[in-house]
Amino acid sequence: MAAPATLGPGPADPEGPRDLRDWQRQLRAQFPIITGHPELAYLDSAATAQKPAAVLDAVQTYLTSSNANAGRGTYPWANRTTALVEETRDRLKRFLSDPAPESSAVHFTSGTTEGLATVARDWLPAFLSDGDEIVVPVADHRANIVPWLDTQRLLAARGVHVGVVEMPYQRGSWDYDHTALARLAGPRTRFVAATHVHHVYGGNMNVHRIREAVGPDAVICLDAAQSVGHLPLSVAGLDVDFVAFSGHKALALPGSGAVWARQARGPAFAPGGWSGTPNTAGIVSLAAALDWLDAAGCDRIERWTLALAARLTDGLRHLDAYEVLGCPLSLAADSAVQQRQGIVTFRHRDIDSGDLGFILFSHGFMVRSDNHCQGAGGERSGSVRVSLHVYNSASEIDRLLAVLGELG
Repeated sequence: MAAPATLGPGPADPEGPRDLRDWQRQLRAQFPIITGHPELAYLDSAATAQKPAAVLDAVQTYLTSSNANAGRGTYPWANRTTALVEETRDRLKRFLSDPAPESSAVHFTSGTTEGLATVARDWLPAFLSDGDEIVVPVADHRANIVPWLDTQRLLAARGVHVGVVEMPYQRGSWDYDHTALARLAGPRTRFVAATHVHHVYGGNMNVHRIREAVGPDAVICLDAAQSVGHLPLSVAGLDVDFVAFSGHKALALPGSGAVWARQARGPAFAPGGWSGTPNTAGIVSLAAALDWLDAAGCDRIERWTLALAARLTDGLRHLDAYEVLGCPLSLAADSAVQQRQGIVTFRHRDIDSGDLGFILFSHGFMVRSDNHCQGAGGERSGSVRVSLHVYNSASEIDRLLAVLGELG
């Protein structure tokens, strides 16, 4: 596991990392829905993130000044919209530190689920041959499992038989077991589906180690739903071939997202069918969100949410009534192993998770309580997930821990 940042706040540090306090307060003030409801703590950013005023203003300006369809007119508003769409493709490539933007591609989608399904439906079948193998992460989000199995069934109906290798996990930490993956991978391992940050366990899945495990020719498709907008993501450093993410989890509007394709292994990525009208307002919001995130600094956002998550796990480890999912060695704020990336999932040993969610809302906390769309290789029962972003505060974590302690 990667070493953590030494940022975990303790009793003498009640407001979070000292060097980020003023920065965080200024950013929190830019979220109208957060400042408009001071009695509530929104702790469900893994489901969807709240939007800063700059994003809302950009959409309002677009819709009231130059709203038109893209690629379907020659008048100024249409031309401007077409240019905005193309500029956002380039903007996203810069945001992802694309090392070869002249050859890569960006396809806008409604989110991660559609993006992964598009790769599975429109690209993967032509890449695979009879006897090839694909690696599927069966304990990750179902959106990163079901499309690949659907592709296997589609090809089987055509007489092309593709083997499925289950991504191995370290059952203690729920990180990928990269050593075991290297043993499982062979010359017919052609495609690997992976997740950057796990949506239940909160771990950075160390995707940079997958390339070494599977070799230089396998295609790696990355579910980045919980990393884009939450931490720095460089496709130059990860050496993956596809990145799919949801704009609405990266501070943009619902219904926005994208697939980035490297275009270096296999056929060119070209989604099939007639694309229809793009979500122009969503694309405008995505460009504004990327600008806001760059100005805020994804590295600082990561430091802040890591520290808050460590504060929460450190408190939960002292409450015997709760089981924290994921790596048990990374609960302490000063843990020597990787901390959770702003996502902490837990259960009460006696209170049903659904009931616990209702109880927490009665105290002003909005959390997710269910199975979190996890695949069959993961948890068998429900849990409560707390997921954080830059607008969350240390005082919210402390209030939550106090309520949980009273329930214990």
